[in-house]
Amino acid sequence: MTIQWFPGHMAKARREVTEKLKLVDVIFELVDARIPLSSSNPMLEEIIHQKRRVIILNKADTADEKTTKEWIDYFAKKGLPAVAVNAQEGKGLFKIEQAAEKLMEEKFDRLRSKGMKPRAIRAMILGIPNVGKSTLINRLAKKNIARTGNKPGVTKAQQWIKVGKTLELLDTPGILWPKFEDQEIGYKLALTGAIKDDILQMEEIAGYGLRFLENHYPDRLQSWLKVETVSEDPIETLAFIAEKRGLLDRYNDPDYSRAAETVVREIRQQKLGRMSFDFPNWEDDSDE
Repeated sequence: MTIQWFPGHMAKARREVTEKLKLVDVIFELVDARIPLSSSNPMLEEIIHQKRRVIILNKADTADEKTTKEWIDYFAKKGLPAVAVNAQEGKGLFKIEQAAEKLMEEKFDRLRSKGMKPRAIRAMILGIPNVGKSTLINRLAKKNIARTGNKPGVTKAQQWIKVGKTLELLDTPGILWPKFEDQEIGYKLALTGAIKDDILQMEEIAGYGLRFLENHYPDRLQSWLKVETVSEDPIETLAFIAEKRGLLDRYNDPDYSRAAETVVREIRQQKLGRMSFDFPNWEDDSDE
């Protein structure tokens, strides 16, 4: 299965982002803490150029805490400040403003030395769909300004939003890149809910999820299935889940589709615990 999802409004959003860049001081790149690499849009590098950037790892409450700390260290090594937050519950949001102020500190000190009062920091929030941009904005603004939803693609237009006296945010629609060069990225995005379910083949997504769990969280998978060994064949595991949960078709055979939906849903609902699906590759920076 080839996963692609690039609605027309995303191409327009890219053009609008490029046009508005000159108005902002800082880019807030919002990523899913479970998949910081897979949910980071590679187009951003060519779009934002040398703009100051803060990486915001949202949904940190759903990710493996140890891995998230490793990601923060990884980004720091690349010269990118990164903070972990839970926008849904409003946790850690103060770290965003702190990071922005630190990035602007030198410029604002120069203004003060000339007797000028620094204005509010203007930031643009960018991220792929369903990483929680609208929820984050509403939390920062302390009111429901941005539309929210648990489906990707809710935000469709730009709007400026004031956050106290220190920040002005430019919300933008989520942008996915036109083509996933690595299909595994597509699977991870699908598994975590960044791509609309109605264009996916859920059995393949569940199969990917089961293989990933077997490789990285085998104990959790065994505990969830209540077995000591797990079949290496995802189809057999789906059949086992279907029979165990009573997910049978009219012929009393395993309903693989419903079993697959169960796997994906319960991974997203953290029924198997907090998990990360991307891990820092320190070897990439060994020669830097």
